[in-house]
Amino acid sequence: MKRNLLAIAIPALLVAAGANASIEVWNKDGNKVDFYGRVKAANNITDRGQKDEGDDTSARLGMSGQTQITDSLVGYGRWEYEAKAGKNSDNEVRYAFAGLNFGDLGSFDYGRNDGVLKAITAYTDVLPQFGGDAANNAWNVLSSRTKAVATYRNNNFFGLTDDISFALQYADNGDNSTTEDGIKGNSREAYGANLQWRIFDTGLTAGAGYAQSTQSNTRHNTWAAGLKYENYDLYLGANYFQSKLKRGDTVTVNGIDKDRDLKLRGFELVAQYGIDLEVGRLTPSLAYVQHKLKADSVHDYTGNIHDYESGFNSPVAKYVSLGATYDLNKNFSAIVEYKFNLLDHKDIGADWNTETPRGKHGNKPGTKDVLGVGLIYQF
Repeated sequence: MKRNLLAIAIPALLVAAGANASIEVWNKDGNKVDFYGRVKAANNITDRGQKDEGDDTSARLGMSGQTQITDSLVGYGRWEYEAKAGKNSDNEVRYAFAGLNFGDLGSFDYGRNDGVLKAITAYTDVLPQFGGDAANNAWNVLSSRTKAVATYRNNNFFGLTDDISFALQYADNGDNSTTEDGIKGNSREAYGANLQWRIFDTGLTAGAGYAQSTQSNTRHNTWAAGLKYENYDLYLGANYFQSKLKRGDTVTVNGIDKDRDLKLRGFELVAQYGIDLEVGRLTPSLAYVQHKLKADSVHDYTGNIHDYESGFNSPVAKYVSLGATYDLNKNFSAIVEYKFNLLDHKDIGADWNTETPRGKHGNKPGTKDVLGVGLIYQF
């Protein structure tokens, strides 16, 4: 029984840390503590004025622990902190949660943790330097790290099969979107769920999830579906998502009142192949990302509202990524990635991707290609 509990608890604690790279600092009398960390020295080279241009150096330090309470009960916790060392030296507590694992009955934890849809959007969040657009944005509900979430997870469908897992989540006062609650302001309640099926021994995993806020007159919801294939050498990932924000008012277009709802749809495709070398392992990566915003009226990046009689359907992200990761060993890697930016200067994504407007069109820097390079040490 203890062995089964540990097999379930340890992956949950170290899902983003890399269990093989962590350092065990304490393991006695059913109590175990691991430390892990990462230093990434990276730079994004592109035309000045574009968002995220320049130094992207950061450092992370984390701790995970567990304690055997009874033969059928394990307590666990995790904390992770990141310090930015680039031009924007922002710091962040990425994870801080604690919970109980009941074996085949599942686990329950509370704190700052990944939103429930992150399990699905993570299928394509594997690029060397960029990517993660479906997870790390202000449009999708419970798809990235968020505060004050209570999460129930079951990774083996109550002990019946290791191929099916699911999760249920409730966010007490916040999700990763920037939309506001009419009563609580920036604080929004939300809930969501996901389901994943590892399809027998084929290497395929299919997943889907749904999340929404609880404010009825400005309800914000997101659903996502994904598919991934993985073996030792080949990794393929795909996901599709759709978010809708009900704004609670209308706009008159050609004499007809229309709901001023905003919709964002997107899909992402990733292919990677690992090649063992005499020293280390090289993994080339190829990806395509496209997200589009559709509305009768839309907020631009300055907060102004523009009405379009013919409607509005514009990309917010559109690019091809070509890159590679070279793992010299499990602790040290070199990364390179070139993002072929396919946005037009008239696309709303070019506005959002511009930090310092320049040029004839003002937002033109947001359409430039980006080269990302870096070195990573982790333990």
